[in-house]
Amino acid sequence: MNRAPFLAKVLASTTLALSAAPAFAQAADPTQLAQADDVIIITAQKREEALTDVPLTVSALSAEQLERIGIDEFDELSAYIPGLIVQEQSANNPGFVIRGITSDSGSAQIAPRVTIYYNGVDVSRSRGSYFKFFDLDRVEVVKGPQATLFGTAATIGAISVITARPELDNSAYVTASYGNFDAQEVEGMVNIAGDDIALRLAGYYEYRDGYIENIAGESGTASAAIVGIDQRDLNGIDQFGLRGSARLFAGDGTIDVVVTYEEQNNPGTAFKSGSIAPTGGDTSPFTFAELGGSPFSESVLGIDELKLERHIIDANVTVELPITDYLTFTTINGFRSFDSVETFDADGTALFYLEFAEDAEGEQVSSEVRLAYDDGGILRGFFGANMFFERGTQAVPFSTDEGTYIACAPFAPFAPLQGAISGALGGADPCVAADGSLSATNATAILTGGAASVLPYESVFQNGGDFSTYSVFADLTVEPIERLELTAGLRYLYEDRTSTYFADQPGSVIFASVGAPGVSLLGATDTNGELFALTRDFDAWLPRFNALYEVTDGINVYGTVSKGRRSPVIDLSTDPRGLTAAQQDELIVDEETVWNYEAGIKGTVGAVTATLGVFYQDYDNFQVSLINDQGMVESFNAGTAQNIGAELEVNARVAPWLSVFATYGYIDAAIGEPADGGATQFRDSRFRLTPEHSASAGFDLRYDIADTTVFLTPSVVYNSEIFFEVPNSPLTREDGYALVNLRGGVAFSDGRYAITGFAQNLLDEDYLIDAGNTGGSFGRPTYIAGPPRLYGIEISARF
Repeated sequence: MNRAPFLAKVLASTTLALSAAPAFAQAADPTQLAQADDVIIITAQKREEALTDVPLTVSALSAEQLERIGIDEFDELSAYIPGLIVQEQSANNPGFVIRGITSDSGSAQIAPRVTIYYNGVDVSRSRGSYFKFFDLDRVEVVKGPQATLFGTAATIGAISVITARPELDNSAYVTASYGNFDAQEVEGMVNIAGDDIALRLAGYYEYRDGYIENIAGESGTASAAIVGIDQRDLNGIDQFGLRGSARLFAGDGTIDVVVTYEEQNNPGTAFKSGSIAPTGGDTSPFTFAELGGSPFSESVLGIDELKLERHIIDANVTVELPITDYLTFTTINGFRSFDSVETFDADGTALFYLEFAEDAEGEQVSSEVRLAYDDGGILRGFFGANMFFERGTQAVPFSTDEGTYIACAPFAPFAPLQGAISGALGGADPCVAADGSLSATNATAILTGGAASVLPYESVFQNGGDFSTYSVFADLTVEPIERLELTAGLRYLYEDRTSTYFADQPGSVIFASVGAPGVSLLGATDTNGELFALTRDFDAWLPRFNALYEVTDGINVYGTVSKGRRSPVIDLSTDPRGLTAAQQDELIVDEETVWNYEAGIKGTVGAVTATLGVFYQDYDNFQVSLINDQGMVESFNAGTAQNIGAELEVNARVAPWLSVFATYGYIDAAIGEPADGGATQFRDSRFRLTPEHSASAGFDLRYDIADTTVFLTPSVVYNSEIFFEVPNSPLTREDGYALVNLRGGVAFSDGRYAITGFAQNLLDEDYLIDAGNTGGSFGRPTYIAGPPRLYGIEISARF
């Protein structure tokens, strides 16, 4: 990666932030928030507000709530937030879904739809967006388009994660746990304070064996003879992270510096074939697998086994300084760098067939400055500017045996050669015989007349993106009459987007031998050593309008209208230089837009706090990403789409020692009429990864007996039928399922020490987290099983 222009943008953003900074004011401690035990203070609207006073549909969980339920991953969070689904194929491939809209593409050419904010900075690029929840302050999930508040990627909502800030006291904690599948986890924090500066160091290490046994490479298996690599069990964890924070109390303001490093060395993902069984096994995704990988994995794919190697570096500087009693200056500046290599067996079998890797890297720089006004009366608001720069690539190396690929790939040009293989095998299927034997292992020998038993083939393609976005925004709230708030916001953005493409797709030896030289097996465009590039610029105006009326001192009703936008995609996989301007324009998938209309009621009555929101969303140019038969992500304009839904959250303190909670989400979301001249196969398909009904419920019991506190938090979560792909297919769906989770234990010495037992999926329910995948594009869908029952014990101490 040529970093010189990129570093110039880093310097430009830093100059913007520093040139706008005012002089420091006098000392105070703004870290102390006066709030009731059950009230969460959030900053979704760039100011501190009680959750029930925000005229948006917002869900939030404090650090204490996260700990009590046992949430330390994004997917665990989504189980308790209506309207949010998070799918974690792996740490390298999370999918974030808000109100049916998915943001999970790994292509560097495609913009995210859901903003992931880490300490106020956009980190939404899919391969860099996963991080472990440790030592947090809170998590906020804001639903509906929020361009004014959260920037360009907040097409349909945002997830904002705020880490714990250093405090003006000395403290520490440590937790350690052990569970089944040899699960081990240690997390700790140390906070050290001076007169006007505090330092905090937090970190974790987590390990767990894979929960899907992988017999690949074991003696007597088909993979031992075909590939010969002894693979680890699948869907395991091996990761750690470290975060250092410093807070300077500068008068009435604060300066925060946060630096985070995370690393994953996880074993591979269980993409198990639904049609080809492992040696001595079956095709159930919940039993053992035989994912063999490539015998040339290290030299071609970059790692010598099925595995993820991923590194994240994140740095953030936030300055918040009061200028007057009514005016506050804030600047948030961030840098994030990620690189990851993940090898995966896309056919999900012992065959040396679809062996891929994904080598992704990227850098993101963000700088925002804003001034906020709040006179404590009828007027408050903010305005500011933001610059966001991103550069990244996604390379996909491929390794196969030519004969195996030709025998199994469902493409018409291969039919004559497949017929020759079948004839030599006495009419058997050229890929897998009726008795389950892997006939494709003989294909290379048949097609070369015995000259070779294996013909290794390798190729690679790489997409890239280099994006610069500049925006200005303003948001104003007025109270024209008592109890009524009206808000209007607007963001104007200008973006310069460049997509790049490179591919090395050599010709097949076998096809050359039958008079068809230069035929690449994947069929992707070969760039002959060149890097193709195409640049376009775009702009947009994105508004929001909100109203909130205080019906009583504890109950508010609200309504909102807002516009969301997903950037156009320059879907480059060919040489644009030989195309006319009109043909180049055909490579651009139009921007996706959505108008969001919602209304709701929220508030507290006695011991009950609740929120009910209903919404309707109308999409134009609905963008759909599919994996084509070359293993590449391709974007389509599916036309119009609509969804309607409701989200309910209820919390009740029924006794001083007992609280209960429940959530429910309903969404009816489907693709409508195709775009002019567009594909019709998406019509009436439900949005992927979107259950029509989702719910969770549980209680939190904490009862004191002498100097000991007994606590218990059971919960149940439910999702109805889910389709994993569009167009919808019975082969890529999951029936509804419910999962029961449990945490409980004892704490003593005023809560300083605790022993906790925990179980996730207590009833050991079988369910899928994905289906179809790359293998589905080659006619053989693969399936990823969700975690089985995971249980263990944890000890913790606070000082």
